Amino acid sequence: MAAIASERPVLRSARLRGGGGQLALVLAVALALWGLWEGYRWIWVKTGFSWPFPVNDTTLPHVHTIVQALFVSPQVGGPWLLTTLFHNALFTAKEAAAGFALGAIIGFTLGVVLAHSGILERGFLPYIVASQTIPILAIAPMVVVWVNPRLPDPLANWGAVAVIAAYLTFFPVVINTLRGLQSVDPQALELMRSYAASRWTVLWKLRVPAAMPYLFAALKIAATASVVGAIIGELPSAISGGLGGAIINFAQYYSFQPQNLWATNLIAALLGIAFFLVIVFVERLVVHRPPEELV
Repeated sequence: MAAIASERPVLRSARLRGGGGQLALVLAVALALWGLWEGYRWIWVKTGFSWPFPVNDTTLPHVHTIVQALFVSPQVGGPWLLTTLFHNALFTAKEAAAGFALGAIIGFTLGVVLAHSGILERGFLPYIVASQTIPILAIAPMVVVWVNPRLPDPLANWGAVAVIAAYLTFFPVVINTLRGLQSVDPQALELMRSYAASRWTVLWKLRVPAAMPYLFAALKIAATASVVGAIIGELPSAISGGLGGAIINFAQYYSFQPQNLWATNLIAALLGIAFFLVIVFVERLVVHRPPEELV
């Protein structure tokens, strides 16, 4: 017991060092990308290169110009652009979170069903894969028309957007859940069956724990995909309160205010990163690794 207790501060300090090093690495990469952006812009402006596109203040504004735009009001007497985009991001986050939850539940359920039936897997998996070959821009208007009339008033419009986000979310969850449930050690499975364990017991005591790393790998992809699906879904829904509406609005004025659109894209990217980090945090709480992997 004393040895275990002495190992805990060591593991905790190792995690802190690892976290600090990772943060420093992220900042270093951000500074490197900033330098590449500005370096590319300076060279192309100085030399007059026009491939793959001419570089000027409209096509590629300065990074500091984009950041400064967040602290300027796009309308006279209005709030900062950052304030407006923050509220837009919250609205889009609500749609994306609902879509992510719905897609994850559907994807996990389908993965469990397919893992227990070879016939269903061979019959339905090709159609699940084919569903992702349909462009989301083509299916989004149809989803809005189908779903909106059947939604209660509190879910009107944004509920349809959540369904579109779920459409992009469920696929990686299905595939990785299926793969994870089938990755169980055959000897462990035989041992459970030798004790006459039911399918339900095998699922929750053996298959699901084994599938957790696969599932969280899928959830990381699905989390960012849900944000993309929510933004795209806002376009045919005529929702102006989210980031999709802000993108359309600022795209109309891109020729003389390009920094506003770039700033909106930056906030959308940060929202996707936030969703990703939430899944990473939950994974560290749920998926327990051996001590040797933490050092």
